[in-house]
Amino acid sequence: MDRLTAAKIFLETVARGSISAAAAHLDMSRAMATRYIALMEEWAEVRLLHRTTRRLSLTAAGEQLLPICKELVALSADVKVLGSQPESAPKGLLRVTAPSIFAEYCLTDVLMEFLQLYPAVAVDLQIADRITNLAEEGIDLAIRVTDNLDPGVIAKKLGQVESFICASPAYIQRHGVPRDVRDLAAHNCLTYAYYGRSLWHFIVDGENVTVPVTGSFSTNEASIIVRAALSGTGVAMLPHFAAERAIKEGHLIRLFPEFRIKSIGIHAVYLSRQRMPNALKALIDFLSRRLAD
Repeated sequence: MDRLTAAKIFLETVARGSISAAAAHLDMSRAMATRYIALMEEWAEVRLLHRTTRRLSLTAAGEQLLPICKELVALSADVKVLGSQPESAPKGLLRVTAPSIFAEYCLTDVLMEFLQLYPAVAVDLQIADRITNLAEEGIDLAIRVTDNLDPGVIAKKLGQVESFICASPAYIQRHGVPRDVRDLAAHNCLTYAYYGRSLWHFIVDGENVTVPVTGSFSTNEASIIVRAALSGTGVAMLPHFAAERAIKEGHLIRLFPEFRIKSIGIHAVYLSRQRMPNALKALIDFLSRRLAD
């Protein structure tokens, strides 16, 4: 039994969460796939997977082996690709995860540019407004928009996100323009469950000002806040990449442009700096250049 096939089965098992699902995807029997996983553990001389009746997860050794298997599979890519491009050209499949609002308004366009530049690379983009376990879910790269990264993760800062306070002309017509950020406490504020749900932070004349906010609508799906603001229901704090076009077209009005809201970092999070596939290196570098401003 060859190790390349075993590596492919191991990767699919991690990505799909079970040996049965991996076997079905690869069109082989579960018994055969199980045998390959057992052989991988024999070759590695260590257990790679924790198996329970409910779930399957990687051991510490399995997490170390994951990028090695990805590199092995990438090196076995189509001979036509090797013949038409330099040997070191990025190639292979990358599984990427990102929050919905960033993926919809910013990341997708950037990824399309990247794929045109590197036609031998494929991207599987998974939308998740939660913290994903990269090893358990078979993710190569997680884009996280936050200033509270786990100190134990491996990450590269790609850029900063500025936020705007916005409301539709219809809302302003009904409720008037708040003259001071503290007036927001009396307005219907649309909030995101994972950031600024009850407190909005401003920098006014060099001082930090915290405003308690409440409203009739909150959601854990950030992109929905844009639609809610456009409907005229309330005031929203929106990242600039999601609000800019609507502001330019007059569908939203930016409030308090003279005051600054604390910016948030955009980070690329990945499993290991060792044996990083060329495709992943290329994507992180490309994102870093495109998102720097």
